[in-house]
Amino acid sequence: MSIPKEPRQLMINLMYLVLTALLALNVSNEILNAFKTLSTSIDKSNESIEQKTNEIYAAILENEKAPGQADKVKPFRIKADEVVKRSDEMVKYLNDWKRRIVMEAGGYSETDSTMPSKMDNIDATTLLLVEKHGGDTLKEKILEMRKFLLSQVSPADTQSMSKTMPLNITPAVRNDHNPRADWSIENFEHMPAVAAMALFSKFQNDVRSSQALVIKQLFEDAHLTDIKFDTIAAVAVPKTSYALEGDKIEASILLAAFNKANKPEVKGMSGGGSTKPAVNGVVPWETVAKGTGMQTIKGQIVLQTERGPIQREWKFEYMVGTTGASLQFDKMNVFYIGVDNPVTVAAAGYSVEDVSIEVPDATIRDSSAKGHYNIRVSKVGKLQVVIKAKTKEGAVKPVGGMEVRVKRIPDPVASVAKVSSGIMSAATFRNQVAPAAILDNFDFDAKFKIISFNFSMLPKGRDFMGPFSAENRTIGTRFSENKEIVKTMQLARPGDKVFIEMIKAIGPDGQVRTLNPIILSLN
Repeated sequence: MSIPKEPRQLMINLMYLVLTALLALNVSNEILNAFKTLSTSIDKSNESIEQKTNEIYAAILENEKAPGQADKVKPFRIKADEVVKRSDEMVKYLNDWKRRIVMEAGGYSETDSTMPSKMDNIDATTLLLVEKHGGDTLKEKILEMRKFLLSQVSPADTQSMSKTMPLNITPAVRNDHNPRADWSIENFEHMPAVAAMALFSKFQNDVRSSQALVIKQLFEDAHLTDIKFDTIAAVAVPKTSYALEGDKIEASILLAAFNKANKPEVKGMSGGGSTKPAVNGVVPWETVAKGTGMQTIKGQIVLQTERGPIQREWKFEYMVGTTGASLQFDKMNVFYIGVDNPVTVAAAGYSVEDVSIEVPDATIRDSSAKGHYNIRVSKVGKLQVVIKAKTKEGAVKPVGGMEVRVKRIPDPVASVAKVSSGIMSAATFRNQVAPAAILDNFDFDAKFKIISFNFSMLPKGRDFMGPFSAENRTIGTRFSENKEIVKTMQLARPGDKVFIEMIKAIGPDGQVRTLNPIILSLN
């Protein structure tokens, strides 16, 4: 393409290039929210792994205190102490990096104190980790931590653990953008701040998972020669705690104290997957990730001993994500009958025009904005929402979904001049037109119409008046529907009591509700 000589045309071409670059840098809210959800899920998974590791570590400490066990267990306990200390330091180091990135990106969000206020900021990671070479230091720290963890197990176990230890550095790929195959450039250049939070959470997950492998191995090595059955516990250690649909999921299921010559048996397993014959006291388990959200695997493990079989329950969880499809509730995470329930749908890698939603037993209306829908439901229960996308070949396939609860709109509160019970001036009461049905703290625009009620009044020092019935299903019931009610209201004086009862109202779901009575003391 020839370069235009006219200054005006040259300026237009430059502006076009700048606009194209800005569009390329723009990251949609759906993708940012997906990274936010991923970061939160991994953090929760880290807590679960740390809890299980602490249980095994506590068992090492307890076994050292047992009679005759101190000399045998102490060397492994000392190593476990250092593994826990160094792992905690590494997790804190990664947390410090999270904080630095957030502060460089503009600080924490006012609505979520764990996330940056500018989730799409791409300058913070580039400056701190690429231009200031923070990524090089991080890489060295990770490799140093990996080397330390592997050094804590016996040489016989180092080679096999090296293959399974999650904490590792994958070499960068050489390309036109990264000719030197720089690890920092490949992982952090122009990365949104919220994506960096998810990546650092993943590094922390690798640290905790690797720590768990080493602590478990130290526990096993401390008990190669004998088993103290009064302290045994079932342990399930997953190698993967977060996966995409279709990924392979693996875990080791074992008794915390065992004899390598004795092969335990796993039975009564629920949640999917299959086991293989035990090797050195460990029963391998694997499955293919399916569904979305938190998956639970549980069962029993049985070990044959000279005293008879010992059985213990075990359980663990892993998170299954999708390939990028997301369903965002624009108001509340539940569908309500009788109103429009707005949702936003997106799928990573697909144009918004090619993404659709399918909800059985519901009416779906497109909103004015692409990717936005209004869902109308008609019965209480649960609905399975399916997100679909059109491929380049024209085929439509499911790419995500979730189960959504369906509820009735809550009952409104009946009141007169916003008073349901209590004191009201007689003058104010005489000027009222009708009772109202009001929904407090409800995010949807749902209106209720009072269709009937009974009215009565107990004047101070006079005879009870009423009850008088009023009904109008067309436009709503007013006091003027019954002349006796109007006449009684005009006689209202301080000291009188007013009772509005048997109040019926109808809302957008078409269901008639019986509301609370209104009891007023006039002054």
